Amino acid sequence: MSDLLRRTAAHLTAPPEGRFRFVAVDVETANRKDGSICQIGLAFVGDGTVETFSMLVDPRGRFDPGNVRVHGIVPSDVRGAPRFPEALEVVRDAMERHPLVQHSRFDQRAFDAACRSHGLRSVDGRWSDSVQIARKAFPELKGAGGGHGLANLKRALGLTFRHHDAGEDARAAAQVVLAAEKRLGTIPALRWRAEQLEMDV
Repeated sequence: MSDLLRRTAAHLTAPPEGRFRFVAVDVETANRKDGSICQIGLAFVGDGTVETFSMLVDPRGRFDPGNVRVHGIVPSDVRGAPRFPEALEVVRDAMERHPLVQHSRFDQRAFDAACRSHGLRSVDGRWSDSVQIARKAFPELKGAGGGHGLANLKRALGLTFRHHDAGEDARAAAQVVLAAEKRLGTIPALRWRAEQLEMDV
């Protein structure tokens, strides 16, 4: 079993049930096409808890060397993994029932592109961007050694996660939001309304 598969196995084997404050989302892609999702990670944030789920996805396409260098996922890792339509069946309900957080807008674009390429309805999600949240909570990081990217936030906030693993990056995005909440006493730039997390930028 590859190191990546061992890391994936350490996560939950299915999305947790119940209601959560929000769900952080991250994906890894096989190539430059936004829809070539090869791993999905979700971090479910409750009151004082963060539960992480991740799954490999077979994009049925090429793996570009540049992408492999970033995340370490190779074609043999996804052999036998579900294709995107089957993977979406696993995560759609959880994503559509909760406010979603992504670190930058890439993850929403990736889901939309993958849905289009398979003729599927897009995820009806309420997306917010933890980069924007971090900018409001930690303005001193602007232009400082990577700004508000996850790698720099990892150093600045003392976060512990393995960058470019979808489950780990989803958990990191959740930790960024929680760190911002701790610093400012509320989730900055976000407000709850009718069980909905909305960005106010």
